[in-house]
Amino acid sequence: MRVAKTRSGAAAACRGGAVTINGTSARPSSSVRVGDRVEARVDQRVRILEVTALITKRVGAAPAAECFVDHSPPPPERAAPDAPFALRDRGTGRPTKRDRRQIDRLRGRDH
Repeated sequence: MRVAKTRSGAAAACRGGAVTINGTSARPSSSVRVGDRVEARVDQRVRILEVTALITKRVGAAPAAECFVDHSPPPPERAAPDAPFALRDRGTGRPTKRDRRQIDRLRGRDH
């Protein structure tokens, strides 16, 4: 499980205040020690990680995942969609302005 997709994404999360180390706001250059608790808000979810080992050089995702313990709550269950939403018949062409307004109303995007 990765916390951020890229290093630049992780740095942006730190600058945005979405990452804390032991309760204090983290900077991209913050160093961690074994036993530190890192909390990150990623995709409307809170990830809580405890550092168990340090890495001196860059490694792949699998060895990096062995260096922390994930204490995060499980992600919320996704509700399965009942039926396809706003499905149009094949060959009917692009939706008209009236069709688009009706679709927006169905989706709750009244303007």
